[in-house]
Amino acid sequence: MNYQAAIFDMDGLLLDTERVCMQAFDDACEALSLPFLKNIYLGIIGCNAQGIKQVLCDGYGADLDYEPLRKEWMSRYHPIVEQQAIPVKEGVIDLLNWLQAQAIPIAVATSSHKELAITKLKLAGLFDYFDHLSSGCEVSEGKPSPEIFLLAASRLNISAQHCLAFEDSNNGVRSAIAAGMQVYQVPDLVKPDADIIALGHTVSDSLADVLTQLKVGRLNNKQNTDKRPL
Repeated sequence: MNYQAAIFDMDGLLLDTERVCMQAFDDACEALSLPFLKNIYLGIIGCNAQGIKQVLCDGYGADLDYEPLRKEWMSRYHPIVEQQAIPVKEGVIDLLNWLQAQAIPIAVATSSHKELAITKLKLAGLFDYFDHLSSGCEVSEGKPSPEIFLLAASRLNISAQHCLAFEDSNNGVRSAIAAGMQVYQVPDLVKPDADIIALGHTVSDSLADVLTQLKVGRLNNKQNTDKRPL
């Protein structure tokens, strides 16, 4: 595997935020006497603000008054993620430290709003690991469009084909693969279906497992290099 940079999604991959967000949505639905349609909700994972609105309006139907729902939802979600350190997912710190030790540039490509993403990462103690952060508010099309991953790669000045991409969501996987990146998926709330698995990327249980695989790959590359004739 030939890679020169690593690009990470944030929510559900680095930080255990997806469950917090879903609970806030469930509570908002209850407050507004709306049903919590989990199968519809899960379709928003990996989407930016525009995509979230589209998925929810399509799923709930034309009678949904989206803005009051969004206001109620965010009034419950933001006080948590803007003031509390969200737990870091398994293997994150070790993987980031290892990539830094290999002198691999690291970036974030998140569908979240930029300022909120910065706040989440700072509270969790992760912000200083990253050379750049690209957010959903900086692109015209959200995931599964490749635009945000291509933006992140360009900011690192590394071609997309030489970037590792780390994602939890199916939308994010489609985005990174469309960008031409080498993709690792660590599923969170939504498991990959047959169509996603058929894309041929690597699916792992945790970023700790990913780190083990990368270390083995780096060792094999070194051994192969050492065996080359002079």
